[in-house]
Amino acid sequence: MRADVKPHENFEGVYWVSLEDHSRRLATKNLAPTISVYGERLVSDGESEYRTWDAYRSKLSAAILRHLDTLPIRHGSSVLYLGSASGTTASHVSDIVEDKGRVYCVEFAQRSMRELIDTLCENRTNVYPVLADARLPEKYKSIVSQVDVIYSDVAQPEQAKILADNADLFLKPKGAALIAIKSRSVDVTMEPTDVFKQEIEVLRQRHFNMIQTVRLEPYEKDHALVYLTKG
Repeated sequence: MRADVKPHENFEGVYWVSLEDHSRRLATKNLAPTISVYGERLVSDGESEYRTWDAYRSKLSAAILRHLDTLPIRHGSSVLYLGSASGTTASHVSDIVEDKGRVYCVEFAQRSMRELIDTLCENRTNVYPVLADARLPEKYKSIVSQVDVIYSDVAQPEQAKILADNADLFLKPKGAALIAIKSRSVDVTMEPTDVFKQEIEVLRQRHFNMIQTVRLEPYEKDHALVYLTKG
């Protein structure tokens, strides 16, 4: 389908797509043309193909729509993705970093990993599947190289600790991190805002600098995406 496509005003590798119903969606340029990863719409501007990016299925897309100021993931970036599931958001990260980048996808669930391999790794050379528990980064330190960015979406208690432990092993000096904090996975008895503050404080104690916190409503309830830098 033909569409009007324009680069995002702030983020490299991200685009705005204007559809026939006059709606405007985020999109990324498809690294594997003709292949839809999770049922997203494919559109063309006559030269390249793009994949619409569903904010109700991707917390990173939601954060961009909720006015994330900086996206450290760009062309050529190496990214460690913790909790990649079947690869919805990871596929768009793969699009953004392009062939010169790398996306190491850590996922514990075997079914999700099989889906990721079938939908992404078969068609993309920049995605590296890692079947492992993100709480035990030493188990995959022989597989994962140093990275520019860690993206963490692990719905478990101690989400901040999991990110920090991985950063100690894999994040380059002055690297960046994005963590999607699901407050109900940390403590269902606490107010979400208090959970976010608690997890950010853990990361500050582990030598992260908090840059921005973005609440993800209405796309995700009781979630926030936090952007940090290390060192």
